[in-house]
Amino acid sequence: MTVTKRLNLSQMYPGQSGRVVGVDGGVGLVGRLSALGIRPGRKITKLSSMLMRGPVTVQVGGTRLAVGFGMASRILVELEQ
Repeated sequence: MTVTKRLNLSQMYPGQSGRVVGVDGGVGLVGRLSALGIRPGRKITKLSSMLMRGPVTVQVGGTRLAVGFGMASRILVELEQ
């Protein structure tokens, strides 16, 4: 039996990867993240984050982008083992 761990993106450590499993937000947030390529099923890697609730840099596919801490805390990720 494999144990999977789910976290929000802001709780992940830099270098950790996983699959997006959902977004805890309304239609506007889901649409905005989807336009950036962040949607359920996509692999996401946390590259870096700033201390004290700053932006979070991620890689989705071949694209690197930054999202705010609030957005990152609403992106649910299942970590790769």
